[in-house]
Amino acid sequence: MRYAKRGPLRFTSHRDFARAFERALRRAGVPMAFSQGFTPHPKISYASAAPTGVASEAEYLEIGLREPVDPAQLREALDTALSPGLDVLDAVVATGSGLSDRIQASHWRIELPQVDPEIVAKAVTTFLAADEVLVERMTKQGRRTFDARAAVVGIDVITSSATPSVAPAVPCAILELVVRQVTPSVRPDDVLSGLRVVAGLEPPVAPKVTRLAQGTLTAQGAIVDPLDADRDGATIGGR
Repeated sequence: MRYAKRGPLRFTSHRDFARAFERALRRAGVPMAFSQGFTPHPKISYASAAPTGVASEAEYLEIGLREPVDPAQLREALDTALSPGLDVLDAVVATGSGLSDRIQASHWRIELPQVDPEIVAKAVTTFLAADEVLVERMTKQGRRTFDARAAVVGIDVITSSATPSVAPAVPCAILELVVRQVTPSVRPDDVLSGLRVVAGLEPPVAPKVTRLAQGTLTAQGAIVDPLDADRDGATIGGR
């Protein structure tokens, strides 16, 4: 399944979404399959969830069912059971490998209000020219230093004075960014940290980040929806 986090619901944490999704499954009467053992859990697997505070049009999960259901009806029932802003966009039969094997990169949009696009363009040129851009971030394993440049497949600056979330009179630089899936993962805020390291770029207000797509990376740098391989399925059955 593909789902979106929009508007204020982008501040929903992954754990909060998981709880809301399990409640939606119960309300929709979905015939879920459960794990074995003393504390059975519904069979749900999430793939590369976006960080809290980041909007997304391309979040993915897999579920296991006890019996076949119609994907379109399942999508509609779950979308109705979830709050507006947590929107189920697509559902297909899982016929091949798991989602984790099909996600190699993500496409992001970063809106930088009150930042001159020309300044950002110069910072991006410096970033791309660097052999490596080392940044630091606290991870579950402690503070890590890693190369933000190596994971970036492409980065472009869109010159526009108006975006859906910024008033027309306010200048706004927009970055379009494709990042390879690596370990540790390189997130949009890591790339912004890299722009600060190499060019001193300091946005005056918090950026708005949206994941536009994730999936398989082609040789041309495009991203293929991981559900495309399963489009011919007609029902969703137990896995």
